[in-house]
Amino acid sequence: MPTLTPVDQPEFLTAVHYVAARIRESGWEPGFIIGIGRGGLTPAVYLSHATGVPMLSVDHSSHLPDFAAELLVKLAGMSGDHRLLFVDDINDSGSTIAHIKAALVEAGGILANVRFATLIDNIVSAERVDYRFRTIDRTANKDWFVFPWEQLSPVDKVLEDSAVVPERLA
Repeated sequence: MPTLTPVDQPEFLTAVHYVAARIRESGWEPGFIIGIGRGGLTPAVYLSHATGVPMLSVDHSSHLPDFAAELLVKLAGMSGDHRLLFVDDINDSGSTIAHIKAALVEAGGILANVRFATLIDNIVSAERVDYRFRTIDRTANKDWFVFPWEQLSPVDKVLEDSAVVPERLA
């Protein structure tokens, strides 16, 4: 059983403000923030409010084309004229970021206008993010981080979610 490590609301708010400050300091201004569902939706809403940048969303976790693949094609088309900041809760294996990048490129997207932000970034992930609040090393830290919105779920559901990719926490 994994160690469940809660991220409380004050830490979450600190993380959002920290990421917003790093974006401002970078001088790179996104035209849109895109929340990656499911875990990136709440951070994206808060980050949108903290930065004043409008928010869109894709639901990668649903595996439904109408809510992810088709929207990524539309976002690829927008990436020529707009800077897009994709937001997720954690960059763990990097598979979500890799999937989004590949889908954008396949649809003709301009990756030079795309960046990624997460609250937690695994430094041994296959993908890198541009903005993060904190880093972990999955070779040493196997905790399952339970964000405020996940804390509404029964513990058995949180454990079920953590087991989707068992090698991540092994």
